[in-house]
Amino acid sequence: MRKVVHTKKAPQPRGVYSQAIVAGGFVFVAGQACVNPKTNEYEFGDIQSETRQTLNNISAILKAAGSSLKDVVRVGVFLADLNEFAAMNEIYKQFFPKTSLPAPPWAANFRRSRLRSIASRVSARSIRRSDGGAFRSSP
Repeated sequence: MRKVVHTKKAPQPRGVYSQAIVAGGFVFVAGQACVNPKTNEYEFGDIQSETRQTLNNISAILKAAGSSLKDVVRVGVFLADLNEFAAMNEIYKQFFPKTSLPAPPWAANFRRSRLRSIASRVSARSIRRSDGGAFRSSP
């Protein structure tokens, strides 16, 4: 069984996808970027402001799903420029403070900077268990 998640406190999908789906005890959040949920427009700025907006969007979607960033088990981060990693990571640490450390692992992927004119500096997606149950690995 799956449940579609929707909130006006996060950007509205621009296609035929949902903000998130709850299924099999997990919340699958669609990739997010620095889109202002009030205007549904990108708000480009420095890497820190874009990271903050991106993570706020994920947080709002998780809240609508009955969850929070504290339950996230993985985050995928896409950066346009590897040189902005440290500045992005400073904001990332604010959303996953020492009280919830270790922060969830994340996989960084870097796009060519020539794409900057059409894409935000950072985007992220997350997966978390929705029922609080333990993870089990298959043999």
